[in-house]
Amino acid sequence: MYAKIIVEIGVKNVDKTFTYIIPNDLQNKVKVGCRVTVEFGKQILEGFILEILNTLDNIDYELKEIKELIDEEPILNKEMLELGNIISNKTLSSKIKCYQVMLPKALKASHKTKINKKMDKYILLNDTNNLEEYLKKCKYPKQKEILTNLIKNKELKITKLDSTIKTLLKHNLIKIEEREYYRYNYNTNSKDKKVILNNDQQSVINKVTNSFGTPKTFLLYGVTGAGKTEVYMNIIENAIKEEKTAIMLVPEISLTPQIVERFSLRFNNNIAILHSGLSDTERYDEYRKITSGQVKIVVGARSAIFAPLTNIGIIIIDEEHTSTYKQDNDPKYHARDIAILRSQYHKCPVLLGSATPSLESMARAANKVYELLTLTKRAGSGHLPKVSIIDMKKDLKKGNFIISESLDNKIKEKLAKKEQIILLLNRRGYSSMLTCNKCGETAKCPNCDISLTYHKNSNMLRCHYCGYATLKYNKCKACGSTDLKDYGLGTERLEEELKKNYNARIIRMDMDTTSKKGAHQKIIDSFANHEYDILVGTQMIAKGLDFPLVTLVGVINADASLNFPDFRSSERTFQLLSQVSGRAGRADKPGEVIIQTYNNNHYSIVLASKHDYLSFYLEEMKIRKQLNYSPYYYIILVSISTKDYELSFKVAKKVGDYLRDNLSPTTYVLGPTMANIFRINNVYKQQCIIKYKQDNKLKQTLFNLNEHYKTNNKVNVEIDINPNRL
Repeated sequence: MYAKIIVEIGVKNVDKTFTYIIPNDLQNKVKVGCRVTVEFGKQILEGFILEILNTLDNIDYELKEIKELIDEEPILNKEMLELGNIISNKTLSSKIKCYQVMLPKALKASHKTKINKKMDKYILLNDTNNLEEYLKKCKYPKQKEILTNLIKNKELKITKLDSTIKTLLKHNLIKIEEREYYRYNYNTNSKDKKVILNNDQQSVINKVTNSFGTPKTFLLYGVTGAGKTEVYMNIIENAIKEEKTAIMLVPEISLTPQIVERFSLRFNNNIAILHSGLSDTERYDEYRKITSGQVKIVVGARSAIFAPLTNIGIIIIDEEHTSTYKQDNDPKYHARDIAILRSQYHKCPVLLGSATPSLESMARAANKVYELLTLTKRAGSGHLPKVSIIDMKKDLKKGNFIISESLDNKIKEKLAKKEQIILLLNRRGYSSMLTCNKCGETAKCPNCDISLTYHKNSNMLRCHYCGYATLKYNKCKACGSTDLKDYGLGTERLEEELKKNYNARIIRMDMDTTSKKGAHQKIIDSFANHEYDILVGTQMIAKGLDFPLVTLVGVINADASLNFPDFRSSERTFQLLSQVSGRAGRADKPGEVIIQTYNNNHYSIVLASKHDYLSFYLEEMKIRKQLNYSPYYYIILVSISTKDYELSFKVAKKVGDYLRDNLSPTTYVLGPTMANIFRINNVYKQQCIIKYKQDNKLKQTLFNLNEHYKTNNKVNVEIDINPNRL
């Protein structure tokens, strides 16, 4: 017998299987989808078995044997193997990369990745017939104590085999049982609160539940605070009652603690958690809870869409508009697309939920590809907050550079009432740049074409793209002047200003304060318990978080996301402002939002202040249509990167010419142009943008381009279909 095996080797996107002999002692054990170790040249590699053959034809070279079978049962089941093929075809990525992305690190096909199960030992009574007689004759207090304890408690957890336990084992009075201990603990001491659903919520639940067994996609447009999470849990509850399983995706790790708490309250230990904040060992444990059938619900971020559940009844993607559902590196898949593929396999519905759906999803709903469901009012007694727009050009004349007069007054008012405040500034660090006032020299990253960000707490200048860091210097490196000034505003500086001006307890939540394990949950819990009055943060605080005492949200610089050279900038600005505004007034106390901006007439900001998603959608769709952008046209980004400056221009022009020569006349090819940041980590980047509606030549052209450059060690050409950013 023979096996076709795929291994991960150093060549970019190589998609090839290699044939090996199955040794006699493994022929009844190997299965498609299992990992094996094989000799590959002078290396020992792990790979996946993709096919088992009884005979081979026309083999004119010597075959090697499989060295070792790693898994007793397949790591990749039939569905995952088929899914990997589809993803590979759609994203132009190698199959091995598509399979690897589905698995936790401990189960990837990469040599020497080994994580052990964590086992606890328990002792139990074995022979109760002789127990009474043994206790009468026993002269040893420790033995009596253990046996008496076992009679009362049935079992005892032990850490080591001491002489007492060995003696009891020898007399066959006890037995040892090993049980796996899962390393990720998400138990809660709270109690599940019974929520009375309104008619709109119940209508959504009924429509989705009635579609169980049908591969249908729903788009739930529900305003912030409309009770979407409660709707999700009720739908999942109905799926469990029908003996089905469920996947629930959330976009940010910062949302996970609150979601996990709510789900664990409702479903107890019937959930597994999968997200990047888990250690390798914790993720391994959670994954095996799924494969062993111990849980029926998986909650997690993007990669949880590959959870190997069987008989899936519902797949839910919360905050479906979020860019984190698209993977940036190969394979460049979108979790929404995978969800729809899995729904077709399991014949189950997909529910996409958001207060600010992506234009692509809303357009599909308008064209009846998705079925639109709506929740237009907040659940319970909550009302959408009142939003005010502050023109910072006027406040600047009053000397208010960071906090406007209106926001200042509201902060003082809410603090006096013992209420809580959230302030959003979507830029971390202390200041954006360090500049010499004498010669104008700006501190730049030596590896990237971008200025360094100053972090005052660590007194470091950091690059947020490649990770380069250096101590802040006191003399200009160009002219030697000591007249250095830092410009711009980050969350660190905002926190400092707040501490100077207000008698309040302030906590900051950004990438700098949440780098340690468990930091997200610690900050969220402490703010929820009112240990702090003001939460300062980046966009990670904008979505999904629920704090009943928050009655004021302030947006410090609403223009930040508008300044990106990307056709989705207005959409992202509207979504961010709408989402963060939704954190205010979620309970019985009314909420207020103050948006500080220098573009007070921009439609995305004005319509966000009115909670008017539909008007924004119609306005933005007009612009997209005029410019031939998504959702009217499909977009493909072709990125060319190399360490050679001259070569980057040469190859980019060659790629652009090839695309124009081989694609249909109705397809637009823009570029090549420099990427937004031309050099990142000493790699020069250029790009071409393809815009098309239908092009029969496209697939083959992109395939040929990918094939041509995948073995080129000097140039990297990446193809991103439906990219998040340009």
